[in-house]
Amino acid sequence: MNAELFDLFALGILISQLVGTAILLSRLLKGAIRRAPLQPLVANPSLLGKVSVVVPTLNEALRITPCLVGLSHQSYELREVIVVDSNSQDGTQDIVKAAAQSDPRLRLITDDPLSPGWIGRPWALHTGYLHTSRHSEWFLGIDADTEPQPGLIASLVSVAEAEGYDLVSLAPQFILQYPGEWCLQPALLMTLLYRFESAGVDAVSSSRVMANGQCFLCRRSVLEKLDGYTSAAGSFCDDVTLARNIAAAGYKVGFFDGSKVIKVRMYEGAKETWNEWGRSLDLKDAAETAQVWGDLLFLICVQALPLPLLLVTGYLLYSGNNYPIIITLFSLNALLFLLRYGMLIAIAASYSGSSFFFWLSPLADQLAVLRILLSSLKKPTKWRGRSYGD
Repeated sequence: MNAELFDLFALGILISQLVGTAILLSRLLKGAIRRAPLQPLVANPSLLGKVSVVVPTLNEALRITPCLVGLSHQSYELREVIVVDSNSQDGTQDIVKAAAQSDPRLRLITDDPLSPGWIGRPWALHTGYLHTSRHSEWFLGIDADTEPQPGLIASLVSVAEAEGYDLVSLAPQFILQYPGEWCLQPALLMTLLYRFESAGVDAVSSSRVMANGQCFLCRRSVLEKLDGYTSAAGSFCDDVTLARNIAAAGYKVGFFDGSKVIKVRMYEGAKETWNEWGRSLDLKDAAETAQVWGDLLFLICVQALPLPLLLVTGYLLYSGNNYPIIITLFSLNALLFLLRYGMLIAIAASYSGSSFFFWLSPLADQLAVLRILLSSLKKPTKWRGRSYGD
């Protein structure tokens, strides 16, 4: 590559990274004044029987017990817990039935075979919604791999009612175990933090709303108007799709830090994290194509490139190539890499325990962005043990 072509190439990268850095800084500044994490609350009589919980399950025998125990520790704000099982073959139903013996609020139902156009998770949640009591004011979707902490539901409903939210979902505290997932999972999580506002900052546009179906509280009256989960029937990221549809309809949607009120053990190891979580992180089912690819370009500029460019430009400077554009690229990517570690420090409380490998997760940023690229190119055909048509 001759000098002129090199300068043009370097200039193009520099301009792209400058634009990306400006966008990133605007989001980080908002994050600096975000809402503090929700704190557990003791229920008061005004919350009596306001909430129906729905837990979708498919072969969750190894994970569901902490979820059921956590829900049983919620107070009288919880009217009922409906576990919607999709014909599990691993003893999940037996565990739920046993738990129901000690908590009469808990009941088990089995959903019907999938209707055309539906994905399993929204179908189960929709089935559960249809079976909830009409006397409940709030619908709360909870995933089977979560560990609800005492005071979770009282805290959620109290803040939603006090501040006029129609939908509130939570970013949990993650439970990780193995070195590979300690490296990969925070890098994948960072792809969301780069693209969207921090938990505790309300999105300005419905297309930028973030949500988490692991803990998803919505007014029942709102779901009635949207016909339950119908508008997210075929979405592999039904939580974000439904939340954005609700926001677009004019309702107030919030995404808060729930690290003190709910924990989750999502996947077993780096391979399962890559295969399962990575399939939906592009959020293409909830966004326009231009937004998906624009976000991917943004991630390449501010998350994937900084470390390689820092090494390359550092080597060039060490070799005596002190051109202004090389110095500028080195300085900009040093800033981006420092920001990356600053964000890593900021999310440390989102993880239960600690590991040396957590601090190595910036080294997995290129893999994380590659996973978003691969996911963007292809719609999933398998999800949680079910196969779907191409």
